[in-house]
Amino acid sequence: MHIYTIIQRISVVNELLLYIGSVVIAIWGIAHIIPIKDVVKGFEPISQDNKRVLTMSWIAEGFTMIFIGSLVLFLNASGLAQNPVSIIVFRASGLMLVIMAVLTLLTGSRTAVIFFKLCPIVKVTVAVLFLGGTLL
Repeated sequence: MHIYTIIQRISVVNELLLYIGSVVIAIWGIAHIIPIKDVVKGFEPISQDNKRVLTMSWIAEGFTMIFIGSLVLFLNASGLAQNPVSIIVFRASGLMLVIMAVLTLLTGSRTAVIFFKLCPIVKVTVAVLFLGGTLL
């Protein structure tokens, strides 16, 4: 097998890892936002101000995951996946997901809610996919 063929195959694997990770985290972000009313109700009784803050933070985390997934998806789809700046963006996105996972581990995952327990696993898995998509 020629070295050029090997490099092409590695490039396809890299892009596939980035695509999978970007779609998974964007969908997880959407899934984060959809049940917002039920989530807030689950914390009742709380004040109206606390409901607003809870809603804001829940939506912000969902939008952050959607943004990260979209950014990686569009950079990858643009054909710039091997660009050094894109690689920095992919790795920084993975790092942000790890930071978010640690935050969730220290807070929400300590509750009985299964969604919170799964969240760090999803975030770290996608971070590994992003890193793998830049290292192979």
